[in-house]
Amino acid sequence: MTDQYTFTNPVEQYRMPEPDEQYQDGPGLDRELRPKADHGEKSYRGTGRLGGRRALITGADSGIGRAVAIAFAREGADLVLSYLPEEQPDADEVARLVTEAGRRAVLAPGDVADEKFARGLVRTAVRELGGLDLVVNVAGRQQTEEKLEDITSDSFDLTMRTNIHAMFWIVQEALPHLPAGSAIINTSSVQAYSPSPTLVDYATTKAAINTFSKALAQQLAPRGIRVNVVAPGPVWTPLQAAGGQPPQKLPEFGQQTPLGRPGQPAELAPAYVYLASAESGFTVGETLTVTGGMPTP
Repeated sequence: MTDQYTFTNPVEQYRMPEPDEQYQDGPGLDRELRPKADHGEKSYRGTGRLGGRRALITGADSGIGRAVAIAFAREGADLVLSYLPEEQPDADEVARLVTEAGRRAVLAPGDVADEKFARGLVRTAVRELGGLDLVVNVAGRQQTEEKLEDITSDSFDLTMRTNIHAMFWIVQEALPHLPAGSAIINTSSVQAYSPSPTLVDYATTKAAINTFSKALAQQLAPRGIRVNVVAPGPVWTPLQAAGGQPPQKLPEFGQQTPLGRPGQPAELAPAYVYLASAESGFTVGETLTVTGGMPTP
């Protein structure tokens, strides 16, 4: 890809070599993923669509969050990057790319499953960036389990806290600081519509994110604050190799899409840019699905 505007056959666009069977201890690092994911490091071209904006992005070290951070910076936004402390090497690389784009990157390591930290992210953004007008919740936990009996209460609770509670805490804390024109973008999944039998807890959270966002969108629209959702299909990220999929299934990951391949994080970033920018001003309470053709309602 020359850039995201290059005329390309989507079947071949961002196609990667077949992944090996592999496993990483959670949360997983991009630098250890084989093959490497494409976050748009060499291809995303900004056009000033987010000039002067101030964004908080969770899960910003790798995968979709990393691609969004790169795109937002190249579109002109300053960023607070939220990630787990174990992901520091990946986060440092993202910060370098943001700085190279001429924007500010504030590193904020910690666990969004902890309420105090999650709420503190908003205060960090307001203090360090001088305000906040974009909230992007990408961080998520996904662990495959063949049987419901194998999901422990602690694991179930951590998935809920990471995927649902953190979103609630961050958005609630941010609302007093968001001026009219701000945007909140949450991250659902094709799993909300076509859940895998081995991802019961994860799929449940993704359906809840859709419903939460659509209800909140109606509440906040009169205040000039837009809430929308991006729902990815199978996307190649460290999440998949860190327990999100069984290792033996990784070589065929994403081949079930009509395009016959998984998506790359770089292909998700433009959806977030669109929903963040004023050009989507009449788009409220929408779930924008980016699934490689997998049908959703």
